Amino acid sequence: MEDSNGPSLRRMPGRPGATAYAGTATTMEAPMKTTTLDLLAEHPFLAGLSTQWLELLSYQAHPAVRHLGHRLFHENHPAERFWLVRSGRIALDIHVVGRGDVAIDTIGPGSVVGWSWLFPPYRWHFGAVAAEQSAVIEFNAAGVRRLMNDDPRLGYVLTTRFMSVVVDRLQATRVRLLDIYDGSGSKA
Repeated sequence: MEDSNGPSLRRMPGRPGATAYAGTATTMEAPMKTTTLDLLAEHPFLAGLSTQWLELLSYQAHPAVRHLGHRLFHENHPAERFWLVRSGRIALDIHVVGRGDVAIDTIGPGSVVGWSWLFPPYRWHFGAVAAEQSAVIEFNAAGVRRLMNDDPRLGYVLTTRFMSVVVDRLQATRVRLLDIYDGSGSKA
């Protein structure tokens, strides 16, 4: 069953990663069913994590579809979730007085959106909006922080992965700035 928000979701009793959704079927094929646990195991950001850790994370996550223009979060608002992007694109933006929200980066499949939930005061430093229809896995940040506190090894692994994303994005920003400005500090 589908509605305007995408595939329907249902709980699967007795199964780890108990959320499932029905995909579209081709002729004479039964609908494909995928659990949240399956989706987490397939995502590059979580590659190599143990099934035990993926199962724990699956209880703090659910698949979702974000349509073009859907705002995931606003700059300076509480950071209560984060997302793994499965398909589509999410634009990161900042609010500029007199110009509105200005896109500064675009995040695509295989990456993660949001790390402000990791560090107090847990507020977004940017905004984010779906630049096209996007399939994501949405996480409850407080629940994941509890898991990380309860299992310091998981906490270390996830923090290391998030920090790697931060460093990659800072490097990409540096390269973009070098493209904009020449060595004298004026625009090229």
